[in-house]
Amino acid sequence: MRRVKFRPAVFVVLFGTFTVSAWARDASITIEAGGRQREYLLHLPAASKDRPIPLLLVFHGGGSCAKTMPRFTGLDQLADHEGIAVAYLQGIDRHWNDGRVTTRRPDVDDVAFAARVIEDVGARVPLDSRRIGATGISNGAMFVERLGCELSDRVTAIAAVAGSMAADLRGTCRPARRVAVLQINGTDDPIVPYRGGAVKSFGGRGPGGLVLSVTDTMAFWSAVDGCKAMGKEIQLQPRAVFDRTRVVFRRAQGCSATVEQYRIDGGGHTWPGGPQYLPRFVVGVASRQLDASRTIVRFVLDHPRER
Repeated sequence: MRRVKFRPAVFVVLFGTFTVSAWARDASITIEAGGRQREYLLHLPAASKDRPIPLLLVFHGGGSCAKTMPRFTGLDQLADHEGIAVAYLQGIDRHWNDGRVTTRRPDVDDVAFAARVIEDVGARVPLDSRRIGATGISNGAMFVERLGCELSDRVTAIAAVAGSMAADLRGTCRPARRVAVLQINGTDDPIVPYRGGAVKSFGGRGPGGLVLSVTDTMAFWSAVDGCKAMGKEIQLQPRAVFDRTRVVFRRAQGCSATVEQYRIDGGGHTWPGGPQYLPRFVVGVASRQLDASRTIVRFVLDHPRER
């Protein structure tokens, strides 16, 4: 049984060179998935029933929740401008079963939940099946890596922010289809180490466990997507004068599905362009040199799956 609460909303948002003013629809939805009642928030842009639209699944970090993510990322406003649907999923006990053997809830089938959300949104509006993306931060980023492994028949692109692949997942990750991959990671992340290794467990409150380095994660997906080599590093021009972080971009070459990376030199366990949600001594620096939300939306839209 599905419970739906729709809330009409109007947005007038400035994005530098353009303005958005459109009626959109928001809903809090409960569905059954994996034998449990699960919840997600759905944001639909105006006129979303007129044509197939892309979908972006969004996964919060460990200890956070779905309702914080629209403001944290600003994705609703971008979705209105680009004409995509955004679903913010809620984890059981505010966590995702991302493939680490140390997870506290190995019984929770979050992959089935993600699949049901895609199905449920598709029953409400026509979806562009070539453009179904998944993004998340931290524990949510690690989980979208797992979706790339286990739900590649539905998810066409993944974008991991401040997270890399769980080390325990590498040996069992065998995607049914090739998936576009975007990594956005800070080199000074104090929680999910850029160079791989132990994830900070916050005195036992978090699941801990091990992750691959971002370099190894990129190498894994490059192999999966048949890439021939990694491209040269390109340092992007600074956007914020008083921000000492810098962004380096790389794209793998000769791939059957796109594999890209934005390395935030000096960046922390944060969403670039998003808020400095905790003090720097806890999570590191939130870079102003990259708009992660805009970058992710364009990545999903610009890299559709070949039929």
